[in-house]
Amino acid sequence: MAEGIVITGIGAVTGLGGGAGQGGAAALLNGLLEGRSAIRPIESFDAGGFASDLASWIDGLDAKGIVPKHYRKAVKVMARDTQIAVVAAAMAAEDAGLVTRVTSEETTYPSERMGCLIGAGLIAAEATEVTSALAPASDEHGTMDLRAWGEGAMEKLPPLWMLKYLPNMLACHVTILHGCTGVSNTITFGEASGLLSIGESMRVIERGDADACFSGSAESKLNVLGLTRLEQAGRIAQTRGKGLNPSERSEENPVRPFDPASSGQLLGEGGGILIVEREQTARERGAKIAARLVGFGAAHSARGLDTLRPIDSDENRTNQGLSDAIERALGDAGIGADEIDAIVPHGAGVAAMDRAEGLALGAVFGDRAVPTLCWTPSVGECMAGNGGIQAAIGAIALADGRWPRTPRLAGGRMLGGPEPADVPRHVLVCSASLGGSNAALVLRRAD
Repeated sequence: MAEGIVITGIGAVTGLGGGAGQGGAAALLNGLLEGRSAIRPIESFDAGGFASDLASWIDGLDAKGIVPKHYRKAVKVMARDTQIAVVAAAMAAEDAGLVTRVTSEETTYPSERMGCLIGAGLIAAEATEVTSALAPASDEHGTMDLRAWGEGAMEKLPPLWMLKYLPNMLACHVTILHGCTGVSNTITFGEASGLLSIGESMRVIERGDADACFSGSAESKLNVLGLTRLEQAGRIAQTRGKGLNPSERSEENPVRPFDPASSGQLLGEGGGILIVEREQTARERGAKIAARLVGFGAAHSARGLDTLRPIDSDENRTNQGLSDAIERALGDAGIGADEIDAIVPHGAGVAAMDRAEGLALGAVFGDRAVPTLCWTPSVGECMAGNGGIQAAIGAIALADGRWPRTPRLAGGRMLGGPEPADVPRHVLVCSASLGGSNAALVLRRAD
């Protein structure tokens, strides 16, 4: 049991809030409580050739406003994913009352006792930067000449292109800004990345290698290459050609998790970063505790969420890896499935993915109806950012004492129902991934 490890700070940046002057984690919870959705027409690029031009995007995202003056030039080489992580990390540190190198040399913890483990995705490069190099390497028929690419076309890429798009840049900038010289890692396992990073932070603190860690994940798919990847994977809902204008489409959200008739998911961007601390040192410094991290489990599936082909000829075949991860998290927490009061699942809105996830949950919980918070209709599919967002939702809801109204899941079926009668004591947060990795966390109410 992972006793003595707590969440003291929560930072969230999503389409529901997190840009300039917005409320981050509180805005996320309030948006879910009010049943709002940040999915709306894409404005940052022309999505006219795609199945959908709808997405959840962050308005006013700018890391310049929260980094020290001497560091602002570095923002120029931060991909949008990195900016989300940097902003969310700053929110989390402030929420935790943590003094780091951003504001003072007299920090709460020595730098070597502060870790940083952040989940990241395959950062989608901006199309303008890629095409500036590809164009000189293409002939009049549009065929790429590899010799021309090697002889100079690739030099058209921005000089610091690699430093902008390496997945470890999220943790890199957070560690530099906050002076974390302890354990550092980047975990890139798709949708499970954030939960795996938080679980690894728990283990780092348990074995005495850190007193506090920045942990979570972030990703943005809000560009041409990002949307192309999801559409080619067969995951994007078709919203074009339905005679819906933008205002009508926002009211008729096509993302319906665990609904067999759901046509798919919609693009999103966002992330969540938590401050994970040893309870003893957190209490010694007088920190407030948002929630406890009491259980972590991980497992791998033989097949990931490959939606270009059926998951299995038998539609009732569960995702064994996900159910194994959940069972391990429950065992780590020292509780049974009957003690879980609410679930924050992936709930992508892609029928094949949701069927496998629902059956995995059913394998653990049987026919018991567990209140299940479906959040993707509000903030979209954020891929590697999912885990950080899910954990932030669970932690802020436990700390706030309000749980959003949500459908319930029982044995792989969605049932209409209210929110839990009481504030949950134990919340399960879980996710599978495109590559087959699965992760689960058990959060406990602070009191």
